[in-house]
Amino acid sequence: MLPEPELAPYPDPSRRPLDGIRVLDMTTAVAGPVATTLLGALGAEVLRIETPWAKPRNPTSALPYSGTGPDEPWNREPRQNELAHSKRSIALNLTTGAGREVFLELVEQSEVVLENFSPRVMGNFDLEWHVLYERNPQIIYVAMPAFGKSGPWRDRISYGPGIDAMSGLSWLTGYPGGSPLKPGNFYCDQNAGLHAALSTIAALLARGRVGGQRVELAMLEGELQLIGDAMVGQQLSGREPTRIGNEHSSAAPHGVYPTAPLLNDPDSWIAIACRTDEEWEALLSVWCDAAIAADRRFSTGLRRWRHRATLDHTLSEWTRCHDPVELTESLQFAGVPASPVMGARALLRDEQVCTRQSVGGLMHPQVGQSPAPQAAFRLSRTPAPPKNAAPLFAVDTIPVLREILGYSEEQIADLLESGAVSDRLRER
Repeated sequence: MLPEPELAPYPDPSRRPLDGIRVLDMTTAVAGPVATTLLGALGAEVLRIETPWAKPRNPTSALPYSGTGPDEPWNREPRQNELAHSKRSIALNLTTGAGREVFLELVEQSEVVLENFSPRVMGNFDLEWHVLYERNPQIIYVAMPAFGKSGPWRDRISYGPGIDAMSGLSWLTGYPGGSPLKPGNFYCDQNAGLHAALSTIAALLARGRVGGQRVELAMLEGELQLIGDAMVGQQLSGREPTRIGNEHSSAAPHGVYPTAPLLNDPDSWIAIACRTDEEWEALLSVWCDAAIAADRRFSTGLRRWRHRATLDHTLSEWTRCHDPVELTESLQFAGVPASPVMGARALLRDEQVCTRQSVGGLMHPQVGQSPAPQAAFRLSRTPAPPKNAAPLFAVDTIPVLREILGYSEEQIADLLESGAVSDRLRER
């Protein structure tokens, strides 16, 4: 069995791009937390607003616990620990007048409010844009409704798979002759989160000129950016684009091919793409199959594409006899775009990932050393690695009331007693 990887600690930068910016994070699920996690890593103080009685976490998928403190599975759910790093956690009951007032006082002391509810939710709390703007004319209010705040679908709710379907991306995803498929892991949510973070930063840059403003990011419109070529193609040709799986519209071979099983990983694959005759010749220099080289069906790019099913079958018979890592090195050296298909276990041990600290270790009080992905970009003078592991539920409620709002111990005790705020998970 391979040893567990040693995750390198992230550097501790003294300056980050968004130092001094406070964000009230009201997001749930994946898309919104992606945005606020990135803002937190960039230096913003992100206060994650949670309800005292319910967690958007799945305790049944919690990691094993071997600590000496209380066993709290809601603090060990992998997805939420990934999406809550670089934040603080406070619990407010916004259905109470006192809890709502605490939130509005935090609005007065913040630069950004970010939420991804359906449009009716903030109105139910009486916390719509005009209410926040009245308390702080400099506030940036970022909303991430599924379909936007106007139009016949404004009040509908959806998670990523619904947006994938509505945007047309699921229609394009799948194999020839097969049904539409959901794209990969939270594709829509990651895309929307990045759009939300970018638009938040744009509004902050304009804040000195125009003051506060409302930013609306319809998740559907974020994903429409990904299928522009399909829409243009349909408009020009009148034909609906078809599903092509791992194939390419004009290049072959282009796909994922089975390889010899690795230790502890019998399901091993390699991705190979040949877009030009030069890359095809480079593949033949490694493949060393005279019959394939002489086969007229594969002599030009167009012929290879027309006979791609036969070519893929023959190529698979060759690749399944080779180690995916060693074959990748040989193909890359020859000039062929190729890569082993990596799982999470392999990625955490990959030399490229480890050298660049693409995934580093954050110390979580109930999980231990927890991997956290680095931002995809690097800033030479203001680096932005994750600041801290995901906070325990409501651990920052009392410190935030003291430090930011200046509440007295008596005021805090009254709020805790009334249920307007909480420093622990409570029964509803």
